[in-house]
Amino acid sequence: MKSLRSLPVVCLAFAGFLLAGTAAKADTFSFTLDAPNQDAVAGHTIAFYATVSNTDLEATVFLNGDTPSVDSPLMLDDGPFQTNQAFFSLSPGSTPGSTYDGELFDITVPLGTPNGLYAGSFAILGGSDAEAQYLLGSANFNVDVTGSVVPEPSSLVLLVTGLVGLGGALRRRIAR
Repeated sequence: MKSLRSLPVVCLAFAGFLLAGTAAKADTFSFTLDAPNQDAVAGHTIAFYATVSNTDLEATVFLNGDTPSVDSPLMLDDGPFQTNQAFFSLSPGSTPGSTYDGELFDITVPLGTPNGLYAGSFAILGGSDAEAQYLLGSANFNVDVTGSVVPEPSSLVLLVTGLVGLGGALRRRIAR
C-alpha cells in the first residue's frame, strides 16, 4: 500500500528530471508577410512579399519547401518562392545572407469570382540541412475580392445596341 502512495511522487520526480534535461531553445526563424491583407479584383493577380530571417547566431537554416493553401476559386502560385529559393539557405543571424526580402507567392483571382473575403496560409519547410522538412514558420493571409472586371450582361446588351445604332447611322450618312 505504501508503494502505491509513493508512485505519483516518483512519476512527478521522473518527469521533473526529464524536463530539466531538455535544453530550451528560442525560435531561430522569423517569417512575416509584408501585407497579409490585400484587396483584389476578379481577373487580376496580386503578389505577396515577405521578410524571412535566420535569427540563430551560429547555425545556417535551409529553406527546402513550402505548403501553401488558399480558398477556392483563388489560385496560389508559389513559383516566386521556388524560383528564388531553389533550396537556398540563410546564413547565421547578423551576417550577410541571413535575411530574404522579396516576393513569396502570387494569388490569381479568376474572372467571375464572387465578391468576398478569401483566406489562405503559407508555410515554409526546412531545417539544419538540405533534406530537412520541418515546419519553420507559417503566415496567414486574406484576399478581399471587390468589384469585377466582367461587365454585367445588361451592360453588354446596351453596348452592342449602341454600336449597332452607331453603325446604322454611319451607313445612312455614307449612303447619301
